[in-house]
Amino acid sequence: MSVILGIDIGGSTTKIVGLEEDQSILGMQRVKAEGPITSLYGALGSFMTEHKLQLSDVRRIMLTGVGASYVEGDIYGIPTTAVEEFTAVGTGGLSLSAQERAVVVSMGTGTAFIWADNATGERTHLGGSGVGGGTMAGLCSLLCGVRKFGLLQKLSSEGDVGKIDLNVGDITKGGYSTLPGDITAANFGNLSDDASHSDLAAGVVNLVFQSIGTSAVFACRAKQCDTVVLTGFMTVLEQCRPCFDLFTRLQGIKFVIPENATYATSIGAALGSFS
Repeated sequence: MSVILGIDIGGSTTKIVGLEEDQSILGMQRVKAEGPITSLYGALGSFMTEHKLQLSDVRRIMLTGVGASYVEGDIYGIPTTAVEEFTAVGTGGLSLSAQERAVVVSMGTGTAFIWADNATGERTHLGGSGVGGGTMAGLCSLLCGVRKFGLLQKLSSEGDVGKIDLNVGDITKGGYSTLPGDITAANFGNLSDDASHSDLAAGVVNLVFQSIGTSAVFACRAKQCDTVVLTGFMTVLEQCRPCFDLFTRLQGIKFVIPENATYATSIGAALGSFS
């Protein structure tokens, strides 16, 4: 067996993917730990144990993410290469979505916007935003007493964002020709006195997704492109698809959420070994 491991050492979690020689996915795992080195070796050990791999089965390890800078030299004697994170995001996003060119959005603790074009080989960091999963967790902790992603996910899915946000239809009688009445005019602009914790969580999720969607549209306009690929752990939230479908309806931009979007950066890093 000859396996390539792609490992994304993030700010809060480490994600690991194994690719076989034909680039098919052997497996994927996500590990949370206190420090980058601890999470790296924890993820590596857990993955190899689960898939019954020996060190001799691993041909190369491809590292990326903010924690990759803490690793020096090869790991357990296995050839180890660092891959620039934005390159990994762009490569993984295009591969998983079967797109040739797109703005690839990495929704992690913060949010990064990458221009990726297979025809030119370009992988360019267009910019980033501090609004992301960290924002979601921090605000939900403050407003609802919930920070863990699983609990946040459940709580927000039960909320009514209508008790939080002000819509265009709330402030104008007929709306605008380009803005339907159900479009948000102000996040948290219509906060109800009887809003529950679920409502507040739903409002926070909506605020974060709408901020990301707006920035993605601007990035597409700048690159004269009509496709966005969404990656990162926040893609599993049930509000993700409906929220970005709204941007498609308004702006004509196609938002693609590929399968295994959570692991796009790890997969992109691993694919770098085949280029």
